[in-house]
Amino acid sequence: MANYFIIGGDGKEYGPVTADDIRQWLAEGRLNAHSLAKAESDAEFRPLEKFPEFAALFAAAAPATIGPLKTSAGVPAGDYELDLVGCISQGWELVKDHMGVLFVATLFYLLIELAVGMLGNIPIIGPMLSVANFVISGPLMGGLLYLFIRVNRQEPATVGEMFDGFRRSFGQLFLGTFIPSLFMLVCLIPVLVILFIKLLPLLPQLTKLTHLQPGETPDQATMSTLFSALLVCLPVALICAIPLTFLAVSWKFTLPLIIDKQMDFWTAMKTSWKRVNQHWWSLFGLIILIDLLNVAGLCACCVGLLITIPVGFAALMIAYETLFGAEKT
Repeated sequence: MANYFIIGGDGKEYGPVTADDIRQWLAEGRLNAHSLAKAESDAEFRPLEKFPEFAALFAAAAPATIGPLKTSAGVPAGDYELDLVGCISQGWELVKDHMGVLFVATLFYLLIELAVGMLGNIPIIGPMLSVANFVISGPLMGGLLYLFIRVNRQEPATVGEMFDGFRRSFGQLFLGTFIPSLFMLVCLIPVLVILFIKLLPLLPQLTKLTHLQPGETPDQATMSTLFSALLVCLPVALICAIPLTFLAVSWKFTLPLIIDKQMDFWTAMKTSWKRVNQHWWSLFGLIILIDLLNVAGLCACCVGLLITIPVGFAALMIAYETLFGAEKT
């Protein structure tokens, strides 16, 4: 039986391995048609698709352009290094060079969210719109991020493709937003319980505060009691913020993985978790830099946000390519 040597996604050589080992790794997504290998008798490495004994596997898989949701196949397994400043600067260049697409798409997204938020105050219709917004927020955000991914890959893209999330994996993108939100809500249960215990006795006073007439000042004793109740919740809120932040960062790439790799939501959550937690602090640092950038945009009479927000999206998707982009062989 012939033995082979292969070049893994981390650039290291492995072997000798059997043909059955290679077939298994292909099935698991650890190798692909472009992975380099050589038989013991070969002098040089060549793509696996060039081996007659494996060609049938790739020929059978080629027509399946649209099919069942994929697993984590195609996600690099090696280590990575995230250049925080580089992500921001490349994000700026990407937005600057494709302003007509990325700026307009982000503007449409913000206008949609703003409109739904304002209409949410309308009685009867407002709550219905809020529920509808929760349902579409995942597909809408997923489509927008996928547009950034495609532009970064220099693929043809138009503004209208920001709505591709409604066509590609609508249900999975919804679940990719809903399920992580449930986990994060669990982190807030201690704060919500304490708020309920502390504020329930103050309900009559709080009701009076909501019915104050113009020029009427709130009762100082009520305000003092309310402030004390909120102060008690502060330490608990800070503690709860630790797991909440950890989960939010770990699952940051769930939506891009769903729409780009066509994963189901649970596989995308696990893949994002596993890959991000190789260097969790690096992505956390990038998110902090993006938030600081948006604060600077907010200080520029809020107009700066129209630039900093798309730059932030672009920086995140450049980081996504570093973590989950196609393997280099």
